[in-house]
Formats: sequence, C-alpha cells, structure tokens
Amino acid sequence: MNPSRSSDPRRSPQELAATLAPALGAERLRLNEPLAPYTTFRIGGPADVLYDATSATELASAITAARALGVPCFLLGLGANILVGDLGFRGLVVRNLARGLSDLGSGRVRAESGVVVAELIKHAVAGGWSGLEHYVGIPSTVGGAVWQNLHFLSPAPERARTMFIEEVVESVELLGGEGARTTVPREAMAFGYDTSRLHGGAEVALAVTFALTADDPARMHRVMQENLAWRGSRHPWLEIHPSAGSTFKKIEGVGAGRLVDQCGLKGFRIGGAQISHIHANIIVNLGGATAADVRALISYAQQAVRERFDQSLEPEIGFIGEFAPESAHGTTKS
Repeated sequence: MNPSRSSDPRRSPQELAATLAPALGAERLRLNEPLAPYTTFRIGGPADVLYDATSATELASAITAARALGVPCFLLGLGANILVGDLGFRGLVVRNLARGLSDLGSGRVRAESGVVVAELIKHAVAGGWSGLEHYVGIPSTVGGAVWQNLHFLSPAPERARTMFIEEVVESVELLGGEGARTTVPREAMAFGYDTSRLHGGAEVALAVTFALTADDPARMHRVMQENLAWRGSRHPWLEIHPSAGSTFKKIEGVGAGRLVDQCGLKGFRIGGAQISHIHANIIVNLGGATAADVRALISYAQQAVRERFDQSLEPEIGFIGEFAPESAHGTTKS
C-alpha cells in the first residue's frame, strides 16, 4: 500500500498514538520504533507509531481506523523492495503479521496477506501441491507477491519463460478505500509485469486463495534446490549483504543491470552502500549504510548511464517516509 502524504507536523507520536488508541489499543502501539530491522535493506529511521496486525481482520481495522482519523498509514510486509528514509515515517506503520493459512480442499489454499511466501511454499509442497515452488528464495509476503505479481525465470535448465504468481491465484480478498471487504477473481486483478490493480489505489490485499495442482514432492524439492542454487550464484545473499532487490526497473531488450555494469560500476560505493560485485542492478548495505548513501549511489548510477548510453534508469524500489537533504558524499571503487 502506498503511504499517505506527510502528517500534520504539529502532531507528535504521542498525539498520534492517543488518536489511534481507542481503535487499536494503547498497549499495541509502539512509538518512535526504528524501521531498519523490519526491512531487507536494514536501513530506515523510526515510525511515529508502529502496530502489528496479526490477522486479516486486525489489518482491515487498523487501515480503516487510520483513514477515518486522518492518520497517514503505510503497510509493511517483509520490507523488501523499499528504502525507508533516514528520518523515518510520520504517521502509522502497520506491520502485516496476518498469517492465517488453511486448506480448502482439491489444491485450493487460502493464505492471509501477511503469510511469508517461504512458509506458504513449505505448506503446499508438504501437501503435494505444485505451483508455488518456483518462487523459493524470494523474500515476500503473500500480499507483496500479488501487489507486484511475483515472478521468476523457470524452470531449469532453459529458464526461457517468466513464471508469474498470477498463474496460481484463484481470487483475492480486498479492503476497499471505503472499508468494504470484497473478493475478486484473478482476472479482475489487472496483473502485469511488476504490477497489479493494487498499485496507485486505496485497495489492500487481505487474503489470497491459490489453486494448485497435485504433483510429486520429490520433483518440487528438486525444483526448489535448482532455483536456490541459480539465485544464489547471481544475487547477493541477504544474510550477508542486505539489499532491497533490483534497484532499477527492467529496460526491455537492454537490461538495467547490464548498462550499470558497462559503466564499470560493479563494486562502486558511496558510504556504506555499494553496487554489488555479483549483480549490477542490486545495491547492498555493507554495514552502516544510510538511505542518503543509497539515494546518492542511485543518482550516480543514473547519471553515468544517461551520459554514456542516453538511457534513463527508473528506480524499481519504493521510497518510503522522509529523507535527509542530499549532501556531498565520498566515493570508493572496491
């Protein structure tokens, strides 16, 4: 969910919490909570107020309450594909921990939007149901997966086809801008490359029903092992080098990472942020990187590619919250 505009600067975190407490419970609200630990980049300042929604109903209630009370709200899943500003987020951050998971029979699985895709895959494979194993190793919640139409090149060895999560989506339960909950079929989700109907609107995914097919768990485990090995050889490991995934959007027939690489920028760093030696379209946090470091490195790469190839690189990651004014940075090639 896209964040709302900045809140009234006269409202302190304490005032925002007091406004939200009757609807969400004062004991459930954390003030000035650092967001870095909740993102895959491990970067980001504090949220004025943080709330953990542990079910689809709590998630709907929190978002509806924030809207009704005029409190800017951002929905946080695993924190991939985003960069949170060093000054944090002014308003309410709802952390999506809605992780209800149930079998509906005949390969149909319903997952609340906070379910981690890795756990969903384990559940499906253990039951002998195929269709999700291709996405192993990609950090995402179910909500994030349908928001961006999660995809991966598979199967091995050709990897000639992009597989999209929409292929196994049966329906999505949505929270509308006015607070109504509706369920729509896959065809109504306007899925595309890195997009869905959730972009640019007020709707939020509360739960997804997947339609899977029976298959041999041994074959699915082989697919997962192959995909993890393939990804591991081409992408930096998050456990060692935190990142937000691909930095720039795909340029058809050219490749954003290829352009950055041809500018000789692999290993180039500003502060604690570095363009990965492994994948030129990924910026990693070497430790202690700030959002300002990352933004400066993004700008540097954009300028280099524009000057050499007359191509414009558009960021794929979302910029969340408030960012410190840009300043001069030292640069290093390592």
